[in-house]
Amino acid sequence: MVLLDNSVIFTGLPSIRSGLELSPAALSWVQDAYTLVFGGLLLLASRAGDIVGRRRLFRIGLAIFGTASLLIGLAPAGWWMIAARAVQGIGAAIVAPTSLALITTYFDGEARNKAIAWYAATAGIGASLGLLVGGALTEWISWRAAFLVNVPIAVAVIAWSRTVLVETPRRTGRFDVIGAVGATLGMGAVIFGIIESPETGWGSARVQIALALGAVLLIGLVVHEGRVQQPILPLRLFRSRERSGAYTARLLYLGAMIGFFYFTTQLLQDGFGFSPLQAGLGFLPMTLVNFVVALMVPRLSNETLLATGTALTLAGMAWLSRIDTLDTYLVDVALPMILVGAGQGLAFGPLTNAGIAGVDSADAGAASGLVNTAHQLGMALGLGVLVALSANTGSNLDGPAAVTDHVGTALTGGTVLLVVALVVVLTVIVPAARHRSSGSAPLRPAP
Repeated sequence: MVLLDNSVIFTGLPSIRSGLELSPAALSWVQDAYTLVFGGLLLLASRAGDIVGRRRLFRIGLAIFGTASLLIGLAPAGWWMIAARAVQGIGAAIVAPTSLALITTYFDGEARNKAIAWYAATAGIGASLGLLVGGALTEWISWRAAFLVNVPIAVAVIAWSRTVLVETPRRTGRFDVIGAVGATLGMGAVIFGIIESPETGWGSARVQIALALGAVLLIGLVVHEGRVQQPILPLRLFRSRERSGAYTARLLYLGAMIGFFYFTTQLLQDGFGFSPLQAGLGFLPMTLVNFVVALMVPRLSNETLLATGTALTLAGMAWLSRIDTLDTYLVDVALPMILVGAGQGLAFGPLTNAGIAGVDSADAGAASGLVNTAHQLGMALGLGVLVALSANTGSNLDGPAAVTDHVGTALTGGTVLLVVALVVVLTVIVPAARHRSSGSAPLRPAP
């Protein structure tokens, strides 16, 4: 539900703009308000579940997300929609890490690996399926339906959670208020600077001040967290090379993937003349392959699959980046999508597993928060960098030629991000995972 909403917005933006009569700046904040709040609150929300109880916080997050979705679907004006998207970001910041933390708590050993593989498969399929669902609902009903569909889902899961989930133990002690403020403001400032960069440029005072402020706050957060008893961000999570590598690789991988979804949607609609529904259907080859591969991963998940999946995604992205005006959808878009879908299906499960490998139950929420923070920060950073990279390309061309030139440049940048991600996987994650599984190193970091 959370990731579907991330991709639904791509196919619905033109209809939202015309329906609410939004300016380009206001339209950008329909997505940016969600991204800013979601990314800014992730570290705080993920640690809060360890302290107040994960089932309780999970249900609160679902209630916030469902209520905000209702408000978005009923939005009479742009300011209402932007405010409701910010509230939806609060719910997403709670639900995303808490759901992964609950899985980490409920399962152990090989069962945990399989459960996380299913979790990651749902995330990968949800991202691409959102484009299809969003396109269909926007064309057949309204963009509002793409958000209103969350309401019955949220209500059903809240009711179901009472039956199938038990509350996790609550931790006693003092709440890290300084860490909470530092994490929220630091992440918020960094993400604000990133999402402002495509509009004002990386050299603008607003972007540079935001990024500098965020960096200072996050450095201060690290210094502070090493001194408190119950930190928002336990620094011991970074002692594992496998986990640290997983956070880095996830940031790079998601930076490339958000560019793939964002710019390929533009390619299909503006370059090939597809409608929103046709654009959603255009991602079907990727969605189907992703689904089939994801069904296999729970039985196969390991670090070799992560390397293979990252390499396949890289191959598909590099192929698609060579798009030209004379190319066809079937050969030059659908076939690369199959490689990207297979790669994402293989990579997401092992990458998520590596991000929480060997974590104590007490730190499951914080580790899940770091996984989701890398995910969200990677999307914000990747989109900001790729939009800036492609901003001045295609300006001397017209029509589809300008679009393909613009998209090709952006996807070339995404290819570079995946090259770096593959290097991190092969040189950091794979050796560390094999070292851990061989018994040469403890599964859990020393306290």
